[in-house]
Order: sequence, then C-alpha cells, then structure tokens
Amino acid sequence: MTKLHYFRLAIFSLVVLSSNTFAAKQPNILLILSDDAGYADFGFQGSSEMKTPSLDALAKQSIRFEQAYVSAATCGPSRAGLYTGKYQQRFGFEENNVPGYMSQSGLHDMEMGLPLNQKTLANYLQDLGYTTALFGKWHQGDADKYHPLKRGFDEFVGFRGGSRSYFELSPQQRKVHPQDQWERGFGKIEKVDKYLTDLLADEAIRFIQKPQKAPFMAVLSFNAVHTPMEVVNQHLALFPELKGKRQQLAAMTYAMDLAIERVLQSLVDSGVEKDTLVIYTNDNGGPSDTNHSNNYPLSGSKANHLEGGIRVPMLMRWPKRLAANATYGYPVSLLDLLPTFVDIAGGDWQAIKDIDGVSLLPYITGENLTRPHQTLFWKKENRGAIRDMDWKLLRFPDRPAQLYNIATDISEQHNLASQHPEKVKQLYQLLFAWELTLERPLWQLQRQYEGAAMRRMDKFRVPQQHKKQ
Repeated sequence: MTKLHYFRLAIFSLVVLSSNTFAAKQPNILLILSDDAGYADFGFQGSSEMKTPSLDALAKQSIRFEQAYVSAATCGPSRAGLYTGKYQQRFGFEENNVPGYMSQSGLHDMEMGLPLNQKTLANYLQDLGYTTALFGKWHQGDADKYHPLKRGFDEFVGFRGGSRSYFELSPQQRKVHPQDQWERGFGKIEKVDKYLTDLLADEAIRFIQKPQKAPFMAVLSFNAVHTPMEVVNQHLALFPELKGKRQQLAAMTYAMDLAIERVLQSLVDSGVEKDTLVIYTNDNGGPSDTNHSNNYPLSGSKANHLEGGIRVPMLMRWPKRLAANATYGYPVSLLDLLPTFVDIAGGDWQAIKDIDGVSLLPYITGENLTRPHQTLFWKKENRGAIRDMDWKLLRFPDRPAQLYNIATDISEQHNLASQHPEKVKQLYQLLFAWELTLERPLWQLQRQYEGAAMRRMDKFRVPQQHKKQ
C-alpha cells in the first residue's frame, strides 16, 4: 500500500465524510499568500539554510500538498486564476499586467486588469454571508474600476500594483508609480511607517481581533519575498554563512515567518483558531536570477513552465476537521481554492458552471480516492504545457517539444519525446483542443520579455544551477 493510501486511510477515520457536515458552522478562512518564494526555501520543504519555524510548525498541523500548481508562472495571471477559479486565459488575462506589456491596439494601457464580468472568490463568499478582506498586494488592475472594494472585498489595506519598496516611497516613486502607494479603503493614501511585511501582519491582526458578526474570509497577500531585496538589518546577522542576495532573501523570509507567527497567534488570542481554515501558499515559482530563490529539486523558475515555475508549496490546516502532519500526493491547483472555500462555507460549488477548479474536500478527507485533476494546462504566448496524469509536454516556439514523466523525473532531466512520439501527438492534441476554448489575450508581452523568459528556462536546470540547501 502506498504512502498516499496510508494518508487517505488515516484521515478517513478522522473526519465525517459528508461535505454537509462541514457547513454546520461556517468556518473563518485565512489565505496567506507569499510572492516569488522558492519551492525549497522553507524548513518544511527541506531547507537547512532558511529559518521558518512558524511555517514549519504550521506544516506539522496541516496537510502538506506535494504537487500544488499555480495556473500561471507569473504573478498577475496566477492571481487572476486563483481569484476566479478558472484558467485566466478564458477571459484574456494571459500576461502580467505591468508596464512593458501592450494592449491589442498596440498602445500602452494602464487599465489592464481582471475583467469586470468575472466573479471573484470574495464575491462568492460575500454571497454566503462572509465578511471579506484583502491585506497587501492586489495586482489585478490599477484603475479604480478594478479596485478590491469593487471586486467583492469589504475591506482593503494594501497596494494596487505588483511590487513596491518595503519602506515608504520617495516623492518621485509615488509620482511615477501611484499604484504602489499604501492605500486604506478606496483612495485614502497613507505613509508606510514600518517594514511592510510587519505592517501587513498588523493589519491582518487588527481585522481578526475586531468583533465579527459574520464569519470572515481574509487574504493576507505579502509582497515578500519579491524584489526589491530590502531587509530588517538585524535579521541579516542570523545568516552569517550566506552572502549577498541569498542572505537578503533569508532575512526577508524570516521576517515573513515572524509576521505569520503573529497572525496565527492572533487566531488563538481571539478564540477562533479551531474555527478557522488556514491556507499558506505562493503565487509562482521563485525567480532564482533576481532574488536568489531555490526551487530544488525542480528545474526552472518564475516565468517558465518547468516545474520550478509552476509548482508551489501549499499547506492547509483546519483543526479537528482535517488531518495534521499529513501529505497529499496527487496534483492539485490553486484554481481549486475558490470551489473549496465555497464548499466549506456551505455553498453549492458544483452549481458554478464556468470554473475549472474543484472542491478538494472529498479528496483530502478520503471520500474520493481518485485524482482531483487528470489534466492541467498552462499557456503564455506561443509557449504551452500540459500535464496529463504523470506525463508532461512542454511546447516552445523555437525548439521541439519536450516530454517528461513527472512521477519518475521530477527534475525534468530526461526528455522522452523521441521515445514516445504517440504520447507527444496525443498531448499536443489535448493542448490544442483546450486552446480553442480560450479568449485572445487582452494585452501581450513585448518580444524582449518573452526572450528573457526562454533564457531563464535554459539557465535554471537541476542539478547545474540548483542544489539542495
């Protein structure tokens, strides 16, 4: 019997299998999302360099997903998929919405964002009686019409853009990048008076501790450990064996871990820990060339479709409802978070006809022993990828397709395309059929950025560029 089967049998005896039981009392939901973290850069993921005691403790209380995937290898599209529960290419959000990208008209468009006809997970939870809040990075559109308070969130404190300094912006930065200013509610701009990671934790704690008349769903969306590499200096001294950006990354990761510890303690102090589902995950693979993150044993990095660009750590804790210190081995997607949240909140997620995610509850409780997904897809420009069962095909505009068996080759070192031409053909056909269901991209990447993404894929291959750390 496999490890996975043992896990399922163990939790089968710990939980009541009917999903209706979970809805007897609507739980709070806390989604903690980090930014650009490396797959291996946590103690619970095997790192001996990083200090993440709070997340390591959370892992021992959680189900750890061994194969959690994002729907895109860059921040904006990945979050669009997470917030809608559907492949973001279905509504044209294929590229990052940042300067350097072009609208279909060829003109730079600062109103790129999550289309207004798309319903978000916050909308669905509001409909089920939840109070919703977002703290931190939004990156789903800078224009007022895309504002979180207009997309299902009752409360917002953070910044609209995709990245910013961890300290107060200079007057020039505020002028050039107004979307990166610290905003409370709608349009109230404030100064950042402390390290941003700590400030985000403060805001989440304030929200958790205030009297709640309804269950809450809060997204704590860190910009850590995205560039710029800015640190609390005393944390650098904790990593004397590291140098340069790697040392800075360790200090930034440690600061985030301390912030998460305070937020989790606030659940205890408020008496709601046992009634709160906590999820920790990351938005895409680590960009090893910019923040020196480590995705071992995965090849690739942010912005490409190797495993290092699209596979992320993920933990899920729900005291006395889900197993603790357990692992789940089948592939899941961050597209699954929306239907899972709706399910545990007592809604009918299967009535939502246009999503691609599924509720994970029957799978992580052992009620359903099959895979949540047989097939997962990725696409950006002419590049694409498909994983069908354990076979993964990578399609490129400048070279032949590559084929890997992820079950036996997690590092994608052994291209099997020439040995299995029929499998290549089959996966190509499945990928093409999926692409026929998609909208054209609403804006597109300039050529120099696409070329950089391809060079990044070639550079970061295990074991040449990665090692266990």
